[in-house]
Amino acid sequence: MAAFQLLFLLLVSRVVASARPPRHVPSCRIVQMDALCRDLNLRSVPANVPHDVQTLDFSLNQVQNLSQKTLAYHTSFHHLNFHSNKIHFIEPGLFRNMTDLKVLDLSKNHLNVFARSEINIGPLTAIESLDLSSNGLYTGMSDYFLADSPSLTNLSLNSNSITRIAQNTFSGSLSLQKISLHNNVILEIEDGAFDSLHHLTELDLSKNSITCITDFNLYNLKVLNLSKNSMELFQSVNSDNPYKLLFLDLSENKMPYFPLLPKNNVLKYLDVSRNRLQSILDSPDQQTNVSLNDLIYLDMSYNQIKNISESFFTHMKSLEVLNMSNNCIGSFSITTGSVLPSVKIINLSYNSLQSLTFEENTLQSVTTLFLQGNDLTTLDHQVFQRLPNIKYLQLQKNNLKVCAPERNQQPTPKLTIQNHLDPSCVSFTSIKNLQFLYLSENNLLTLPVNAFANTPLELLDLSLNPGLDMDKDSLSGLEHSLVHLFLRENNISYLNTHLSTLRSLKHVDLSGNQLTSLPTWNKESYIESLNLQNNNLVALEDSTVLTLKRSLKTLYMGSNPLSCCKNLGFLHMLQNSAVVIPDIETVTCFHPEFSEPVNIEKVTEEMCHTARTQNYIIVALLTLLVMIVLVVLVKCLRSRKRKRNRGYRA
Repeated sequence: MAAFQLLFLLLVSRVVASARPPRHVPSCRIVQMDALCRDLNLRSVPANVPHDVQTLDFSLNQVQNLSQKTLAYHTSFHHLNFHSNKIHFIEPGLFRNMTDLKVLDLSKNHLNVFARSEINIGPLTAIESLDLSSNGLYTGMSDYFLADSPSLTNLSLNSNSITRIAQNTFSGSLSLQKISLHNNVILEIEDGAFDSLHHLTELDLSKNSITCITDFNLYNLKVLNLSKNSMELFQSVNSDNPYKLLFLDLSENKMPYFPLLPKNNVLKYLDVSRNRLQSILDSPDQQTNVSLNDLIYLDMSYNQIKNISESFFTHMKSLEVLNMSNNCIGSFSITTGSVLPSVKIINLSYNSLQSLTFEENTLQSVTTLFLQGNDLTTLDHQVFQRLPNIKYLQLQKNNLKVCAPERNQQPTPKLTIQNHLDPSCVSFTSIKNLQFLYLSENNLLTLPVNAFANTPLELLDLSLNPGLDMDKDSLSGLEHSLVHLFLRENNISYLNTHLSTLRSLKHVDLSGNQLTSLPTWNKESYIESLNLQNNNLVALEDSTVLTLKRSLKTLYMGSNPLSCCKNLGFLHMLQNSAVVIPDIETVTCFHPEFSEPVNIEKVTEEMCHTARTQNYIIVALLTLLVMIVLVVLVKCLRSRKRKRNRGYRA
């Protein structure tokens, strides 16, 4: 009996215990061999996480002490992510027995607190990738994490407070291949700091305070980023040993001279933009003679270069992209076909160019040429015809005039005389591969007949040329190629150019003009996008609306003095078609019954029918009143005549 009572009490106690609500612990999401516990406000790994998981994402939680207990005694991890916690203590030797752990992310924690204890966390037996970014670490603190990490190949120390790289900083991590020290305050790199890292191929030292590199000798390095420092000098050791460097970024520094590069190099990418280069010399009394035959990309933009010799490019046989924009270059010429034979893109925008010369059989590979913002006024007539593969030509913000076609294309004597009297014009005819041409802001006043004959333009920008006078046949020859036409802000009041003949035209920008009517489009027109903002349009003709309605997808109509009741065709298209009007909120019209403009969406046909009926009544009443007045006048005249007749009889 006593045993039965004891059993009963034990059963009751268990029932009562089970009735108490347990403390709620958020569950991690388990996907195959991955435990995803991100942003759950956890302090340790929940006990229900399987012991065979290989990846643990524990980022954005509340872990302060990283220990075996925190990890619930798991040891089979391959990948641990503790990014953005509050870790300030790591149990020494924690990772000793984690022989499968390859990736460890401890970024955005408080490991500077742990480092003050001067205790190594090692060994990091198998870890290959370690992220210690954003931990407030300063000089020497990284040693406690790297002292015994024989397999480490990828290390990130970004966004810390390191000021010096000591000779022994990486002595415990000799397998390193990639080191990132971006966004520290490094002032000094001791001699030989990287010399023992024979496998190092990538080094990021960007956004620090390094002032010079005078003996660059990392022969195995392939990628070096030194951008956003305070470098005034970059100089390689004088050696004939081959370098493997492929990528060198020296942008946003303070170098007045071109860097002294390794003699025996295979460099492919070089960026020296945003420095203080005034010359391409290595030093005031020495010009570079380094071969850059493998260089593909060269960026020298945003400097103060005034002159650049053609000989500078002699040893750049593979160069494909040359960016020299935003300098002070006054002239640029390529006269030999062996110079820059592979270059495809040349950017000379926003310089002070007054002279531009391309001789025959030069720059045969150029497809893209940026020349905007140079105030060019005089060029050789045929300068662009010498670029057989040019597809994209940007000439915005210059002062060029467009030549009429040559005699064999347009035999009119008047045009031949015009070319003779105006030697500053540039020809855009017969450029057989040119597809994109930008001539906006060139102070163009006229555009001659057949200005682009035999040139397969797909895009033509003639915007921001106030007062531009276009002949009705200015665009002749573009009937089957032109897709985009930009004529915005030209103060055009009437466009007599035949756009209806441009059968491939789909996108037209006529905004910012003084148009009172639209060009005529016929049934062969297939306009998809039309911008008519900021014009003087009162009414759109029904025939034009019907033609556009077949193909139009996007229409901009804001800021026009539209009449509500003279645009019923446009209103019908708006309400019954798929045409999108992105600026519909600014499309208003004037209605006689309202003192303020009405949004076009609020206008109905009934509003206009009512207005029309009222107008008819007013007209009818006025007509009746005029007739009554006429009848009265006629009667009065007859009455006076009778009185006069009576007077004569007396």
